[in-house]
Amino acid sequence: MLSLQIALRYVVARKRPMAISLLGIVFGIAFFVLTQAQTSGFEAFFIRTILGTNGAIRVSDQFQDVLGTVHQEDEDGNTRFMFHAREDAIYREGIDQPELLRGALKNYSGITGISEIVEGHGLVDTGTRKSTVEILGIKLDDHLQVSELGAQMIDGTIQDFSLDPMGVLLGSKVFQRLNLKVGDRVYLAGETGNRQFRVSGVFETGVSQIDKKRIYLHLPAARSFLGRPFGGAVFQIGLVEPGKAPEIAAHLQSFLHHRVVSWQEREQVWLEVFKALRISSAITVSSILLLSGLGIFNVFAIMVMEKSRDIAILRSMGFSCQDVSAIFLWQGGLVLGVGILLGSLLGASCTFLVSVLPLRIRGIFTADHFVVNWDPWHYLWAALIALIFVSVATWIPARRASSIVPAKIIRASN
Repeated sequence: MLSLQIALRYVVARKRPMAISLLGIVFGIAFFVLTQAQTSGFEAFFIRTILGTNGAIRVSDQFQDVLGTVHQEDEDGNTRFMFHAREDAIYREGIDQPELLRGALKNYSGITGISEIVEGHGLVDTGTRKSTVEILGIKLDDHLQVSELGAQMIDGTIQDFSLDPMGVLLGSKVFQRLNLKVGDRVYLAGETGNRQFRVSGVFETGVSQIDKKRIYLHLPAARSFLGRPFGGAVFQIGLVEPGKAPEIAAHLQSFLHHRVVSWQEREQVWLEVFKALRISSAITVSSILLLSGLGIFNVFAIMVMEKSRDIAILRSMGFSCQDVSAIFLWQGGLVLGVGILLGSLLGASCTFLVSVLPLRIRGIFTADHFVVNWDPWHYLWAALIALIFVSVATWIPARRASSIVPAKIIRASN
């Protein structure tokens, strides 16, 4: 195609300005991919940890809405239950009949497991150090179906805990704070008095707020310690498709008459924080692509003025307005195509290097390196943003070039 050949010659003839514009696109795409990989990586890490620790759905307090059930219709016309806490609703803390509720849930498709949990608080006392903890009483086999507790063990074994009815699993930060060893005896103090337990193992989720507060006991031991021989439990439920948790939670709440909360609702604050970080980083890095687009616009605008005579000659030789526009659009397309390719390669390389870069992170998360997310959508979004900026920056000069009147330019040059 003749327009492409002329465009290629124009690009080669202006190596320096084209190279600068190309570098802007390359670095803009690379930085966009890198920042999105990092922010979405930590978000994905947080979601995996939450799902592997607190489950996809939580069933808790029983309620009775004395004025009737609140419904809402979705876009498909199906009735969707939406419960809102009201002063006239009667609540009963926890699940009083867990076996009946478990029987109802077992027939629900999409559920991978159901874990009955009793929650409370206590004080771990080693004799020299003390720490306030959050107690979760569990049936181990059931809980392993809805969590990744087995994979989160960093010291001791889950088998030791399963064989010791007075065993306790400690979060890593609690364990470090109390300066304990696996096998040590500790006292757990609460409203019912003191009980002695043996440290069977240590787990680490990677979320600091969980690791520095949570401990696990066997359900009978927890009920005895907390003084709750019956009732007062909650259910932690695992799902085949955690992304559908809000819809499933709404449906379950409508016929169980218990408060059902999805992980998205439970962690809404953190999810909004991650969303804001992704958008903020995308806007900031996109400014590099915007500056590259402005550079391309400046180069092409000057080129149109410098090449006015050449354009007039081409028009006189039979080139149409569309053919002249195509010359400049092809130039933008060539720079954009090479920029997207090189930028994507550079972004992938930087993402890999960052993922293996040793970096001790101790705060909201616990990690020994940057957590990244390999998502093809990051590359597609970067390419789309670059396409928009470069297209606008190329189209305006191309339109101006196509509007040049050959006779006027030739007369003015004589």
